[in-house]
Amino acid sequence: MSRALPKYNKRRVAIIGGAAAVALSGAVIAGSALAGETSKSNNAQAARTKASPGTVSCPAVAPSLPAIPASAKAEVDRNLALLNTQIAEANKRLVDTVGQGGPNFAQNAIVGPLKDKRVATINRIATAIGRTAAKPQGLDSLAPCTLNAGAAAGGGAAAPSAAPTKQAGGNNGNAGNGGNAGNTGNTNAAGTVSCPAVAPSLPAIPASAKAEVDRNLALLNTQIAEANKRLVDTVGQGGPNFAQNAIVGPLKDKRVATINRIATAIGRTAAKPQGLDSLAPCTLNK
Repeated sequence: MSRALPKYNKRRVAIIGGAAAVALSGAVIAGSALAGETSKSNNAQAARTKASPGTVSCPAVAPSLPAIPASAKAEVDRNLALLNTQIAEANKRLVDTVGQGGPNFAQNAIVGPLKDKRVATINRIATAIGRTAAKPQGLDSLAPCTLNAGAAAGGGAAAPSAAPTKQAGGNNGNAGNGGNAGNTGNTNAAGTVSCPAVAPSLPAIPASAKAEVDRNLALLNTQIAEANKRLVDTVGQGGPNFAQNAIVGPLKDKRVATINRIATAIGRTAAKPQGLDSLAPCTLNK
């Protein structure tokens, strides 16, 4: 009886050891499979995040305009500013939809509709001038825009192309797409914002409005200083249009509100100045 026990124990150890080996092998196989899936997932994620949204580049309209009658200036300036807004909105949509759609998504869903908007806006400019002067012809040829590096193929990376064309506005260097060119990649240099001066375009300021006008002119300077500080604080963050969308765009909205307060203050006791909104957009310098 005592001689049989060792043999029994040996068999028992062998069975337990074999079972453990099988379990360990299964764990290794499962771990390898999971590692393979994780690697594939990481690779796929990396492939998705390599895409760059790119920017749109549009021909300048203001340099092709004839002398603008005084009666049309406010409307022309307003529509030149709208052309800038349309470019900014298209660039924002490129960022928001990067990686979506097929190979022609950006061209068909963003750049094409942008052309249609620009045709309508440019026609309004020509019509405004044509009411009291010769209507300019052939401006529609300035409507089409091109898609620069990034999402030219609906989210896939494309070869770099020329920097976007700056679009001059109707007043004090109102710029169009120059800010996006300056912010390509938002990498090392923080850059600065450049905004049109407002004070030189104001009429005589009534004494009753002077304090409020001066306060808002000082606020415009503060807004520029804050934007420049944020450019420094966020350098290297975000995608290729981060500074344009997160700093320069919101700065324009702040300036619109402040400039409107200036016009309203003057308009309480004198003729309210028109077309000052065209001075709101700023450009990003490098």
